[in-house]
Amino acid sequence: MFFRKIRFLLTAAAVFMLADPIHAAPGAQPDRSAAGQKVSYAISSPTVVAAASEGLRAQGPGGKDNVLIFSAPPRETPEDGAKIYQPVTEYLSGVIGKRIVYVHPNNWLTYQTDMQKGSYDLVFDGPHFNSWRIANIQHNALAKIAEEFVFAVIVRKDDPLTDIKQLAGKKICGMNPPNLGTLAVLGEFDNPSRQPVLIDTVGWARVYGGVVADKRCAAGILPITNLKKYDSGNFSRVIYKTKVLPNQAFSAGPRIPPEEQAKIAAALVSPEASAAVAKLLEAYGNDKGLTRAAKDEYAGVDAYLKDIWGYAR
Repeated sequence: MFFRKIRFLLTAAAVFMLADPIHAAPGAQPDRSAAGQKVSYAISSPTVVAAASEGLRAQGPGGKDNVLIFSAPPRETPEDGAKIYQPVTEYLSGVIGKRIVYVHPNNWLTYQTDMQKGSYDLVFDGPHFNSWRIANIQHNALAKIAEEFVFAVIVRKDDPLTDIKQLAGKKICGMNPPNLGTLAVLGEFDNPSRQPVLIDTVGWARVYGGVVADKRCAAGILPITNLKKYDSGNFSRVIYKTKVLPNQAFSAGPRIPPEEQAKIAAALVSPEASAAVAKLLEAYGNDKGLTRAAKDEYAGVDAYLKDIWGYAR
């Protein structure tokens, strides 16, 4: 475990040296049809986006006045992030009567650093992050994906591998730590010299494709929910599942008063939210939609972060 912690520290340091000092926030403006039924979003130019995002960061934790900052992990491009999250911020802005701005982080180090500082007022991400914010920076869980959260390790259907321990020394597609699935899977390998070789692969579809189509990895780590979407042809086989956890959730920080948090939670699970959260559910959920979340169900899940730089408090 000591060596794994050192490896994470070195990874974080390397990302820090390579990181762009400005992390972009896609500036998207709603384009409503004359009938008022269809909403599309146009992404601003990179220069405008970077300037707007830098201005928000300069304000310190949270936004300023009536501006609240929403963010999520950089699991997609800024353009795809805007398509998923901008409809949510537009919808919730109308619910509480305050402007909510989506800020897309350049990389995981930026995301974690700003999140740990309390720079985000509203966040959608994994249960281990929700758990950490609840325990350390006064966040409350509001709404979650209405299904249990389980990661699977898959191999090609015709691959002879049958046990996760057989992946030691083999390439495995997944997202770099602190992705929860990756942390859970690497935790199964006690010997630092006998671990899989993680191939950082951003996006669950790419993880699946890296195993089944490209064959650049012997195995891949992705949520069961996403696997069911991609593997309609039954081209893969599951050799390991993580334990069941509460699903990804929205949490709100202390700059959002309790009464507004209650409004946001109710709005996210209401039928009126269906259009706003459609892209989010397409990417991370299922036809069960969103349901209310309680902070107690996330207690202790932050233990997955104990060896990750910056989470000790």
